Amino acid sequence: MPSNHTASSGQEPGKSGRKKGRRARLIVIVLVLAVIAGAGCGAYWGVSTVRASLPQTKGSIKLDGLSGPVDVKRDSYGIPQIYASSDEDLFMAQGYVQAQDRFWEMDVRRHMTSGRLSEMFGKSQVKTDEFLRTLGWRRVAEEEYKTKLSAETKKYLQAYAMGVNAYLEGKDGEDLSVEYAALGFTNDYKPEKWSPVDSVAWLKAMAWDLRGNMQDEIDRSLMTSRLGPSQIKDLYPEYPYDRNEPIVQEGAYNAATKTYGPGSSASTQTQTQTQSGATAGTGLAGDTTAPSGVGTQLSAISDVLDEVPSVFGPNGNGIGSNSWVVSGAHTITGKPLLANDPHLAPQLPSIWYQMGLHCRGISDTCQYDVAGYTFSGMPGVVIGHNQDIAWGMTNLGADVTDLYLEKFTGDGYQYDGKVKPFKTRKETIRVAGGESKTITVRETDNGPLLSDRDDELVKVGQKATVDAAAPDRGDGYGVSLRWTALTPGNSMDAVFELNKAADWTEFRKAAADFDVPSQNLIYADTAGNIGYQAPGKIPTRGSGYDGSLPAPGWDSKYRWTGYIPQSALPYEYNPKRGYIVTANQAVIDQAKYPYALTADWGYGARSQRINDLIQSKIKNGGKISTEDMRQMQTDNSSEIARLLVPKLLKIDVSDPYVREAQKLLEGWDYTQDADSAAAAYFNAVWRNILKLAFGNKLPKELRVEGQCLNVEPAGNTGPVDEDTTKIRECGQRDADSAQPDGGDRWYEVVRGILEDEDNDWWTAPKTRTEPAATNRDELFARALQDARWELTAKLGKDIDTWSWGRLHRLFLKNQTLGTEGPGFLQYMLNRGPWKLSGGEAAVDATGWNAAGGYGVIWVPSMRMVVNLGDLDKSRWINLTGASGHTYSAHYTDQTDKWAEGELLPWVFSEKSVGAATEDTLVLRP
Repeated sequence: MPSNHTASSGQEPGKSGRKKGRRARLIVIVLVLAVIAGAGCGAYWGVSTVRASLPQTKGSIKLDGLSGPVDVKRDSYGIPQIYASSDEDLFMAQGYVQAQDRFWEMDVRRHMTSGRLSEMFGKSQVKTDEFLRTLGWRRVAEEEYKTKLSAETKKYLQAYAMGVNAYLEGKDGEDLSVEYAALGFTNDYKPEKWSPVDSVAWLKAMAWDLRGNMQDEIDRSLMTSRLGPSQIKDLYPEYPYDRNEPIVQEGAYNAATKTYGPGSSASTQTQTQTQSGATAGTGLAGDTTAPSGVGTQLSAISDVLDEVPSVFGPNGNGIGSNSWVVSGAHTITGKPLLANDPHLAPQLPSIWYQMGLHCRGISDTCQYDVAGYTFSGMPGVVIGHNQDIAWGMTNLGADVTDLYLEKFTGDGYQYDGKVKPFKTRKETIRVAGGESKTITVRETDNGPLLSDRDDELVKVGQKATVDAAAPDRGDGYGVSLRWTALTPGNSMDAVFELNKAADWTEFRKAAADFDVPSQNLIYADTAGNIGYQAPGKIPTRGSGYDGSLPAPGWDSKYRWTGYIPQSALPYEYNPKRGYIVTANQAVIDQAKYPYALTADWGYGARSQRINDLIQSKIKNGGKISTEDMRQMQTDNSSEIARLLVPKLLKIDVSDPYVREAQKLLEGWDYTQDADSAAAAYFNAVWRNILKLAFGNKLPKELRVEGQCLNVEPAGNTGPVDEDTTKIRECGQRDADSAQPDGGDRWYEVVRGILEDEDNDWWTAPKTRTEPAATNRDELFARALQDARWELTAKLGKDIDTWSWGRLHRLFLKNQTLGTEGPGFLQYMLNRGPWKLSGGEAAVDATGWNAAGGYGVIWVPSMRMVVNLGDLDKSRWINLTGASGHTYSAHYTDQTDKWAEGELLPWVFSEKSVGAATEDTLVLRP
């Protein structure tokens, strides 16, 4: 299964292959000879297989379908710059070149988006395919291609597919990649031709991982089994607008014209979307009592979500990015500088592919001169710059998903007192080495029934407590999903529109088509302008529902009422302050805007740090350079350390070994460098504070799988007496998505109770070795001690040998066969570890989940700084390298520099590209 999780998580789409007996063992014998013995026939097989799939990068190749020659120029890192004389030739060459470097990755992705992983990897992926077929990404993509996309976009998609298929022509599995050669020992799978819809469907996977607050919606409901409404409210505090600035600070909403803009003069409305019926902590929107069956239901759905292939990583707090733009008034060049670094889960190869797409001359038939980061399998450039403008993206985090409880009656479901029939379809899942399986997908008007995909959900709701207005519980309730990405749109059009936009007006027009997923778009141009636009299809809801909790699907007042008008979405253009920062914080102060975007922003730790760094640099007329932007990207200061360390140093510690560790915090500057012992100890203390104060009080559905506690029966989370009867409960959540994850939401939780030393959250029961904690300082003392002994076990007794990087390590794993395959195959495909600086909610966001451990689970997946004064002086870096072929020189050739925070030269002009070129391949008609 494609996985972005670290070594501790993920499923392997090859388990069935290991059950194939003698034939499966042959690959072990052959590859062990190749890898270990390094001689004879085994070595010949291994080396020849690796070499067979490495792309040709010099000379010339004939391609049917080209109208003229195309030059592919690669630099010393294998990054291609393509030069063509027509749009179709340009995108055909893009398809060919990406397939050369990344076809295995492309093929796995299209099987994921279409729910066909079982065809490649066998019966282990049937359950995942069932869920993906139920979501129907491929069906929506087909509808988009048929009815929504422009004729021009379709032409480009067809050209791209022609290029991919030209590369596939006449090649066997081992000619494509080592992974196909390995797969061939257990499966006679052969790649089929690429289609334009394969590219469009990729946007659905992108939207799924950036879908907003769905996990928060589930978590809040699951918490009701152990926590009351006021306690849950403690764990989801209000956004700190007074301390962490939102993205948009200038402008107003005009109620008369339903537009937002800096020039709007109408008084800004108060937040009309604040809902009256939903209270944080209730189990069902509008109710005050949680239905007892909902917890079982949502827990099972959460389990299914953990199994869905995650392209970008664990959905939730860590999914985000940094981007900011500074106007020429504050830069040494006198023109804008734009930075971007999306925070996504690490994978090998990187999610991004660097590339330049250049028309030899701009004309009506060849319109593009653009470079940046692309997705393998999709034409165009996603993030980057052209000759006139640059743009970056961060996740807006808009609430674009809702879960609905559905009351079944016979072959239908209830809606406003009537029974409506399900929409149904049959899906047949073909299984490598096994029998096909046919499933029935059912949908309500709200969306597909997720609950049909888990046997546990058949019994839900049998004892649910609901209000008198709810339909009789009967056999229970199902759960359906409403999601903007399941409605056909035209985001693919937006990619090409962005790529050729020449000014702010054309940029905003392109943004209006970028309906899914909702992203913060920042902008700069060579004329000196900067801007921000919030795009996306963001739903509006009825007055009784705010989207923060599952809603009753049988009641029409909980339905979506439409979408926020594009003209009303917030934007800024050349703000007076001279810079714009987006890092997943609130887009706008909701008290000054009439539409609810979400209740689950990031809490602004990263964004405010970036704001502070910019302000400190430009005060008294200081100017910012490209190097300054790079240094800001690698800032690893810990806000929570700045808040807690003064308190921790006041704790009276009697144990000399614990005191020895506590002294590490004295004089520490709160930076989380890889070689810092203080950072290692503080983060261990923070992890243990969270565990003692919050984690051990959460329901098992949110705690790490396999971590077991003796806990009180549900309903009492305060201090306990030694004689209290307890029950044994073990966690059920994947380590990468368990709570408390330690992100900046938890910073705000702790900040809110920090001065309340006797708050109930600062209590912890006594153990066989430690007394109960009854206040903040006692709990902090426990955390200081527990952290000391935890690091002693992990890093040794001598604190002089401790370092954050020894705990905080990055492993790069091949997205499929490198996850849980045989050891020799993992050896061939995987790389690492790297000891990293940075941390959770730092600008250098090498994220880790405090509930699960210290390992790196999301990273700045790339970094770029665009210099609009001289595009040839822009800088960039990728997490891995251009190639997806193991043992290629460009497999991970950028990773060491990435880990050190370095950037590579990013040339753009034809002259500079020529000077940097090491290999040239000419594609001829």
